[in-house]
Order: sequence, then structure tokens, then C-alpha cells
Amino acid sequence: MKKIVKHYWIVAILPLLFSACSEFIEPSISGSKVYLEAPANNFQSPSYIQNFWWDNVDNALSYRLQVVSGKFDSVTYLVVDTLIKKNTFTLNLQPGKYQWHVRAENGSSQSAYSEGRSLSILYSSIKQQSVLLSSPANGFLTNQSSVTLQWASLYGATKYQLEIDTNNFVNESAVLVNKVYPGLQANYTFPKDQNYQWRVRAQNDTAQAQWSVIYNMTYNHTPPGAVSLIAPTNKQTVSTPVSLQWNSVSKAVKYKVYVLKSDSTTLYNSSFPALVTATNYSFNLGSTGEHVYWKITAIDAAGNESQPSVLRSFILQ
Repeated sequence: MKKIVKHYWIVAILPLLFSACSEFIEPSISGSKVYLEAPANNFQSPSYIQNFWWDNVDNALSYRLQVVSGKFDSVTYLVVDTLIKKNTFTLNLQPGKYQWHVRAENGSSQSAYSEGRSLSILYSSIKQQSVLLSSPANGFLTNQSSVTLQWASLYGATKYQLEIDTNNFVNESAVLVNKVYPGLQANYTFPKDQNYQWRVRAQNDTAQAQWSVIYNMTYNHTPPGAVSLIAPTNKQTVSTPVSLQWNSVSKAVKYKVYVLKSDSTTLYNSSFPALVTATNYSFNLGSTGEHVYWKITAIDAAGNESQPSVLRSFILQ
């Protein structure tokens, strides 16, 4: 009877073991294929900005896109070799003939490269082109007072016009910045906490390109309000684990938990301050009779940290 019970136990636990292993063993994608979507093979385009697109591959964590001038069997030069998380990529090319392919990758394996596709970028007037903005990315949020705006070069351009506004360029005569630069970047200092928009237009001596897409950025250096502590009350005697609790703060996305030794100034150990997204923290250290101090700060999405809460202590039972 004992042997039968043991066999049943093994049969019951095997599925759990295989399930647990599957969480740690990364599936191989070496046999997977990447199917390209666009641009089509032998596509000819007068637009210097091209959007590359391919199908997602199961269990892939990233994709390596390579674009060369010429062909892969007779490369003139490497245009781009980049690893990206998404299945799309936008690139600014100058007139010429190119080939491109993509492979899928994860932490332990990679697929073969897809078929190579040919692409021809035709000469065109700068009037039909637009600049590709580089950084910061659209939707950028910062608490730093200055930012460096960067964009890609455009074939045929000799200078670039930058505009910055807070009203989506409704009134071009009232924009914050309207300046021409010979290079591919400009520094800007934010005058105050606000949402901003920026765009760039290429120029040469005879023509202007179209405006780039509009990117948004937000400057916020105002910290959130202070945290109000809930429990334990000051100098309360408690048993471990101690549940440290506090009120949520508007605009806070996480909290910094400071736990201090009995001198009220030295961090309890290297785990502190601890970052949490909840409004509670479980403290399970210390010894009987020990006085422990704690305080909390709030941090917003821009990285601003609030003033610390009041400093409280508790006594371990």
C-alpha cells in the first residue's frame, strides 16, 4: 500500500515540476521565421523617411534590424544594425539602393535572418521631405530644467528651423522659440512647469521641407505633497512583522521607505530606503526592546521627491 501511495504522489507532482521548469526555461526560437511586411521587396519611394515593419515572433524579446547600402552579398556600407523591442522602426535614408532584413532574438537563442528585401530611395525635392526627430522621445517627462533636442539629418538640407510652443503652434507669431540652427541639436531651458511641443523643418538656400511631426514634452519640478503616516502610532509597542502604513499622495507613483536605527539617523541596513508602489511596508527585522524609527517620502512620475513625513518610532515587543 505504501508503494502505491508513493507512485500516486510522484504522478501528482510531476505536472507541477514541469510547470515550474517552464517558467525558468526560455523557449528556443532558433527554428522560427521572421516575416517582413513593409516596405515591399523592390519598393521605390521618393520619401526619405521609411517605416520598416515585420510580424511578431512568439517568445521573441527583441529584433535585430540590419540595413545596408547596396546588397548583403556586396555591401557598400552598413547603414544601421540595431536591436529593438518593437516590430517597427523608422529610419531616415538618403537617395540610393538598400537591402534590409530582420531576425528575432531572446536571451538564449535567435532565429535566422529573414529574406533580404531591396529598397530604392529616389531623389526628390526637399519640399516633399520632413525631418525625423530623435530625442527626447514623444511624451518625454522630466524634472531637469534643461533639455537637448536632437533630430536626424535630411539629405539636401543645410540648416534646420526649430520651433517650441505651449499652444500646439496655433499662433506661429507667438511661439516660444523660432530659431535656425546649422547642426542637428539645440539646448533649451524650460521657463516653468508646463507642457511643451517642438518641431523641426529642414531648409537649404532655395527651399524649405515640410514640418516634422510634433513631439510633446513636460517639465515638472514641483514635488508631491508630504506623506501622512497611519500606523503604527508614535512609540507604539508592536510585534513583528510590523505593518508600516501611510496615506496615498496625489500624483505619487511610488514611495521611499526610510527605516532607521535607534539613533534615528542611521539607515537600518543596506535595503533602505526601499522603493514601493503600495501604501504599506512589512518590516520583519530587529530584536525585542529595540527602538526603530521610520519615515516616508512620495515620488512622482518626473522623479520629484516630497519632503519627508514626520519621523516616528516603534518598540519591538
